[in-house]
Amino acid sequence: MQQWVEQQGGIYPAEVEKAVEAASRAGRTPLVVADGRNVLGVVELKDIVKGGIKERFAQLRKMGIRTLMITGDNPMTAAAIAAEAGVDDFMAQATPEDKLKRIRSEQAAGHLVAMTGDGTNDAPALAQADVGVAMNTGTQAAREAGNMVDLDSNPTKLIEIVEIGKQLLMTRGSLTTFSIANDVAKYFAIIPAMLMVTFPAMAALNVMKLGSPQSAILSAVIFNALIIVALIPLALKGVAYKPLGAIVVLRRNLLIYGVGGLIVPFIGIKAIDLVITTLNLA
Repeated sequence: MQQWVEQQGGIYPAEVEKAVEAASRAGRTPLVVADGRNVLGVVELKDIVKGGIKERFAQLRKMGIRTLMITGDNPMTAAAIAAEAGVDDFMAQATPEDKLKRIRSEQAAGHLVAMTGDGTNDAPALAQADVGVAMNTGTQAAREAGNMVDLDSNPTKLIEIVEIGKQLLMTRGSLTTFSIANDVAKYFAIIPAMLMVTFPAMAALNVMKLGSPQSAILSAVIFNALIIVALIPLALKGVAYKPLGAIVVLRRNLLIYGVGGLIVPFIGIKAIDLVITTLNLA
């Protein structure tokens, strides 16, 4: 606008420059209004930061997720808004090409990228992101480019999407870990009992002291049927998710479902074997 006014032969007042700078530092977008070569004043546009968004971004930080604000605003305005919202970093005066380039660079570094946007200039980046969430109030181009559309048009909805995705991954990983550990424990428990009749030396490995090969096999089959039924509620409800780092969550789930998957079969098979042996069912 300053260049346009000066090209018309007008004077761009120093007071207007100060007003523009003050508005930018306050996190507002300044718009200079001019009539021909006469500058009339400055209109300030204030972006509304949704309440509680700073706390929600803090949740993402606990989850090991870094937040980045990409905007077309000038650097001073972007810095003020980023500080108010509590994001980790920001890019100012970004073009659609800049947004797309940044997402590709993050993906090239081995990161998964989730993005929210509502404008036509967000469409290329939304299409490139691993998870693209378009606002329902956004443009048609943005809605078509995203993987999903948020009907509430709430940027923090991305946090809930990430939480659901992480819970699904955690549940699948926990069940797989438990299943593998469970199979290892079952075979270690029943194979020595099955072979000790043919190979008496294997009796030393029958640490569970199962009654007979027949009771060992029957106990393992019954335990396997019971444990599948017991895991159905966990599979339907999902593993409880907490905003913790990936290493902490992995260590905790390995301890619970890995070690637990090794211990539970020994206890369960032995208990069933005692009942079978007592009742002479095998």
